[in-house]
Amino acid sequence: MTVVMQGAGRPKLLGLDRSGLESLLVEWGEPRFRAAQILQWLHARQIHEFAQMSNISKALRARLEQDCDLAEPEIVREQQAADGTRKWLLALPDGNAIETVFIPEEDRGTLCISSQVGCSLACSFCATGAQGLSRNLETHEIIAQIRVARRALGLEAISNVVFMGMGEPLLNLKQVLPAIRLLLDDFAYGLSARRVTVSTAGVVPGLAQLGRESPVNLAISLHATRDEIRDELVPINRHYPLAELLAACRAYPLPPRRRITFEYVMLEGINDQDQHARELVRLLAGMPALVNLIPFNPFPQARYRRSGNVRIDAFRDIILRAGLMTVTRKTRGDDIAAACGQLAGQVREGRSSVPLRVMG
Repeated sequence: MTVVMQGAGRPKLLGLDRSGLESLLVEWGEPRFRAAQILQWLHARQIHEFAQMSNISKALRARLEQDCDLAEPEIVREQQAADGTRKWLLALPDGNAIETVFIPEEDRGTLCISSQVGCSLACSFCATGAQGLSRNLETHEIIAQIRVARRALGLEAISNVVFMGMGEPLLNLKQVLPAIRLLLDDFAYGLSARRVTVSTAGVVPGLAQLGRESPVNLAISLHATRDEIRDELVPINRHYPLAELLAACRAYPLPPRRRITFEYVMLEGINDQDQHARELVRLLAGMPALVNLIPFNPFPQARYRRSGNVRIDAFRDIILRAGLMTVTRKTRGDDIAAACGQLAGQVREGRSSVPLRVMG
């Protein structure tokens, strides 16, 4: 079996899940069990030099160093918010740059990672969408974000990973799924599936594939209860309208005792009225759901305003009284533009839209 390399040149070791690494080793005439050892060194112990792999033969270490790539993106800028949130701007070899955010809390440390350079979905309340899309990230570039953060924070700092940074994960499943497998692999990062979340704006074909292939948490960027409003806020709704999206959510193979998180950004005078709250209750009736209300985080050229706290509380109370689990997300990192919807990175040759095809 010939290993398919990510991009041009040597295999990118950080992007090979256990199956991919086993295939490479078998091709080299090495035993499969070496894959688990190498995964441990690369991810669990996070070594940066092949010479540190003390239980791997010198010959194999030399082959890995000669034939494989262990490169990581360069940190262009690191910022820390008053609330402890940290953001890294990471330079990629092609001149693009992506952003990764760490959010510390009392009971967890959450890393928000990017899956694309920019985004093609052009959600009107999101800074990333305003950049357009340059390209998909490769698996090793997704995983490298975790390595960069762990090097800065310590190996045990990150307890949760969310695919909520730049990009639409379900339009890059070919690279996202191997990254998820590494996150869940006991020989790599060893995270519980409950501690990994994939967020989507509603790429319905990708939902089906994600549900078949991965048991992680699902978050839906909903943001509206009517197609005419969602068409403007989340333009992908014109391809997959609310009825189709919610039918896919009801059919999603949710693991036992899990809920789908429905994210709802609160925009003054747009989607925040009592009637909208009652419509949201009807849309989600009978579904295991958590509604996550998100105060809008402004960015340059944004044409919306954040709903006031009183209005957000009134909206929340209507949903709670209907028996739906609801929380209001605390804004974190907005003083360094690290809050939800504010990530922009540096996108070369961004395109406003691309065919909505799942790359699986």
